[in-house]
Amino acid sequence: MSRDLFGTDGIRGEANTWPMTAEMALKLGAAAGRYFRSDSKQEHRVVIGKDTRLSGYMLETALTAGFTSTGMNVFVFGPVPTPAIGYLTHSLRADMGVMISASHNQATDNGIKFFGPDGFKLSDEDEGNIQALVEKGVTPARPENIGRARRMEDALGRYVEYAKTTFPHRKRLDGLRVVVDCANGAAYKAAPRVLWELGAEVIPIGVSPDGYNINRECGSTHPSACAAKVRESRADIGICLDGDADRVILIDEKGAEIDGDQIMGLIASRWAADGTLAGNTLVTTVMSNLGLERFLNANNINMVRTAVGDRYVVEEMRAHGYNLGGEQSGHVVMTDYATTGDGLIGALQFLSAMVVSGKRASALGRVFDTIPQKLVNVRYARGKAPLESDAVQDAIAKGEKKLGASGRLLIRKSGTEPLIRVMGEAEDTHLLNEVIASIVERVNEEA
Repeated sequence: MSRDLFGTDGIRGEANTWPMTAEMALKLGAAAGRYFRSDSKQEHRVVIGKDTRLSGYMLETALTAGFTSTGMNVFVFGPVPTPAIGYLTHSLRADMGVMISASHNQATDNGIKFFGPDGFKLSDEDEGNIQALVEKGVTPARPENIGRARRMEDALGRYVEYAKTTFPHRKRLDGLRVVVDCANGAAYKAAPRVLWELGAEVIPIGVSPDGYNINRECGSTHPSACAAKVRESRADIGICLDGDADRVILIDEKGAEIDGDQIMGLIASRWAADGTLAGNTLVTTVMSNLGLERFLNANNINMVRTAVGDRYVVEEMRAHGYNLGGEQSGHVVMTDYATTGDGLIGALQFLSAMVVSGKRASALGRVFDTIPQKLVNVRYARGKAPLESDAVQDAIAKGEKKLGASGRLLIRKSGTEPLIRVMGEAEDTHLLNEVIASIVERVNEEA
């Protein structure tokens, strides 16, 4: 089944350019509504959330029109984190959920992510079936069966209350000074509120969205702003979320970054000690550092790697009953609490470790020594295929031969942006830099 509309995380692209147009959103709403509508129910529901991009208004309206045209009743939430959609889709017994967001991308991009009635992102098969309906077209509902749309004012409050339940009972954040950078994105209200209600002294930044500044020099992709604020305010920890708040990078009290691998390593070791790590296994992607793998092996914890993309991590977790997984980039998936990566709940797990242990963030955020790793992103013109070039493939083969058993290479096309991601890992940083530079040069020539 063709699904070329969909990437590794829904549909994404430049706003007002195919496929991120109002026309396509209308078709997608109608197709997804028809696909998920259950004839055994009297009422058919879909929930829609978004981040703070200007184009979200356009896409939200078009999707709503598409859904109501097939008889679906729409609950519109406004700006909420992506994990809130997973939670509320299931909580409200909706037939499906939609998040309008391009996550960590620039403000001129946008995306559409679909969730099934169980709150999990759709499978490749479901996405293919929806695309088939887009291409075929759907029959609209009879006039008397057109759906209704309403704005749900308490959606954010429901998620805030739920997020707090994931923090240990009777524990508080009293005495902790926390900087939280919401990337001018979807969590700009929810994250500071949760932390404050749990007792922290909250210093929020990136909480003034204007439709254009989401992820701009802030958030998990630009943690230096949060690090500077942590040092300036002498905070105990910094929390950097991305545009839709499904990933997190932490900053310790010294201003150093704590990435997703370190966060997962800490949670895995604590859960394993408590006997709550399902299957005694952590699921990560091929991007995770070799140092994490060595740390887990030394602690008798299994590690399973998947393709890049949190959806593939979640599929592996669900297939085998695992409850912890994620990505180095900051997706931390805990299926005991959420159906997708949740940056805020991931941060709360780290904060709970600080509260229970009495240790500083710097002591908890370095559970293993990283193997030197380098990642270079090369942007290419749409329509080009740099990785198919013989010259690029030859450069990769030579690089792998030079690294031998002492390192590894991972060169792939991004599933969300027109980028070639060139990543390498090796003990010898000089050799690593040399190999990466050679491959990047060839990719640039073809891009």
